[in-house]
Amino acid sequence: MDILRTSRLSLRTWREDDIDAFVRVTADPAVHDFLPGPWTHEKTSALAAAQNAQFERHGSCYFAATLCDSGALIGFVGLKYQDADLPFAPCFELGWCLGTGYWGQGYASEGARACLAHGFDTLGLQEIISFTVPANLRSRAVMERLGLRHHPEDDFDHPALAPGHRLSRHVLYRIARPARA
Repeated sequence: MDILRTSRLSLRTWREDDIDAFVRVTADPAVHDFLPGPWTHEKTSALAAAQNAQFERHGSCYFAATLCDSGALIGFVGLKYQDADLPFAPCFELGWCLGTGYWGQGYASEGARACLAHGFDTLGLQEIISFTVPANLRSRAVMERLGLRHHPEDDFDHPALAPGHRLSRHVLYRIARPARA
């Protein structure tokens, strides 16, 4: 069942048949240039279960992102509650991970825009954040297109990664709930 739908994407909770498809997405080295990977079947199963539980608890998660016309899984796009040991937590984080065959076609922006609307309009959030490694210029451009702004004073080293890991440093972007007219 769709949780969110755009003109081209269905964003929904995870199903068993998504697991191997997502493992294939992350098998491409370009996908894990900026995210740890590749992902195993076990790690992806754990991700799917955790995200479905997130949805049950918080009304949002990193959704399985599929194409409306074919049903093909292209990755994930979503809004995840973060209460990890991050300097700005608790918060809701906007994030995405798509297969390289779907880059540059506006899918990340389209799905993320739907998630922002869901966060502000349905969940009543006051702020949404997003973060990535400094070199991930594609994701940073998506964040900026969506209206998120970089806050360099809030950049951080991700606590889930070892100090000095090539992906440990992160840049933080924020967007506040739009004022109502």
